Amino acid sequence: MEAGKTASAIAYSPEDPAPRLIAAGKGREAERIIAAAEEAGVAIVEDPALAALLDTGIKIGDTIPVWCWEAAAKILSFVLMKDKG
Repeated sequence: MEAGKTASAIAYSPEDPAPRLIAAGKGREAERIIAAAEEAGVAIVEDPALAALLDTGIKIGDTIPVWCWEAAAKILSFVLMKDKG
């Protein structure tokens, strides 16, 4: 396990104004988040910049701040294209 590993999970529903943070953690908690995503077949995208942005005190269940939208949109777009392909 990488000591400084950080993991966050976001989800988007059309009913929401923006994606929501649904999980976040560091160290062992990050490893559990990644393992759960792998087990569930959820796409994993490594984006240290977005992970750092999401590690600024956003609470689980909150929509992500406007200043994260562009980075999150790129990831969600990538995941959607990957699922279609």
